[in-house]
Amino acid sequence: MRALRRVAGVALGLLIAAATVLVGFALLRGRPQDLPWTPLDLAAPIGLSTGRKLAALRTDPAQCRALLGAAGVRYTALPARRDGATCGYADAIRLDRGGAIGIALRPAGPGIACPVAAALALWEWNVVQPAAQARFGMPIASIDHFGSYACRRLYGRESGAWSEHARANAIDIAGFRLADGRRITVARDWQGSDASAAFLHDVRDGACSLYATVLSPDYNAAHRDHLHLDQADRGPLGWRACR
Repeated sequence: MRALRRVAGVALGLLIAAATVLVGFALLRGRPQDLPWTPLDLAAPIGLSTGRKLAALRTDPAQCRALLGAAGVRYTALPARRDGATCGYADAIRLDRGGAIGIALRPAGPGIACPVAAALALWEWNVVQPAAQARFGMPIASIDHFGSYACRRLYGRESGAWSEHARANAIDIAGFRLADGRRITVARDWQGSDASAAFLHDVRDGACSLYATVLSPDYNAAHRDHLHLDQADRGPLGWRACR
């Protein structure tokens, strides 16, 4: 029992020390976005805690929509939808191009859970457009996707866990179109060694700071042609899947 108490005391001390270091580091750098208890600000750079704050918006759709509005994001709130006992959504929105959003989604107007949409906005501003400028010297004009809402289980199976798509809590990104019309697709360009492949890996890696789950062709064959992005509930620790 004494040994157990000693181990617990050491663990608690290490946790307190780590928290103290994190707070000091964030305050010294002037980066409140790194701290888990500061309010989320979509206008701030991505911080260590940004992804968890975005995922936490699942339980506060009104706050999510308020944050989008404050950041200049135009959107249309969609009516609640229910398909049976499991599928549907209550907080989905449609991102409208204009204002702070410069990238069009193709096809237009998918219904997306608000936390997924908020992360898409941050992804555009902080990851996608900077990576496009660095790799190609021009912006991305549009993003091709395979959809968000779909009433189905994981991998379309007849049994087992339900997909985050069943709640519009995910979107599958198929590719990108540059301002000059060139297309970059996950299916064709992921395995390459040129700027297109480097760009796709850049945006996959950057998404990992914003989404609870990011799955790419590196994960399995089912994701060979898209990046799966979702805000799954991963419990109080908020662990993240990035492959």
